[in-house]
Amino acid sequence: MELDAIDKKLLHLLQTDSKVTTKKLSLQLALSATAVYERIKKLEKSGVIEKYVAVINKEKVNKSFIVLCHIKLIQHSNEYITKFESEVVQFNEVLECYNVSGDYDYVLKVVVQNMRAYREFINEKLTKIEYIGSTHSTFIISELKYTTQLAI
Repeated sequence: MELDAIDKKLLHLLQTDSKVTTKKLSLQLALSATAVYERIKKLEKSGVIEKYVAVINKEKVNKSFIVLCHIKLIQHSNEYITKFESEVVQFNEVLECYNVSGDYDYVLKVVVQNMRAYREFINEKLTKIEYIGSTHSTFIISELKYTTQLAI
């Protein structure tokens, strides 16, 4: 889908505050509320806008221990990859999972309460998945930047 300048500005505004009213958007974009509504529906229907979410403050819900967990499988067969991927995406502690190049096969972003909770996650869940050869954990000391906004 080709995005024009108004679509791009609209997406920026929605990424900043997805609860903003169509009326307020119409004032910021110098369009009618109906035109803004139709643009939003077009962006949703085309899949440019996938969903709307609330960004939760991790500190306030006691889930501020963030770990990047690097995973190496013992082999790269379709069976091993499929089994690992289908199981790891089921874990609530895993917010993101990437298949990567380099020394490891996957990087997981894991968010839990504390070190004890992470150890339980590793021992009770992650290492129960077959075909994991090794793991390497990197603990986040401080978060310098966190955003969900894509520059368009």
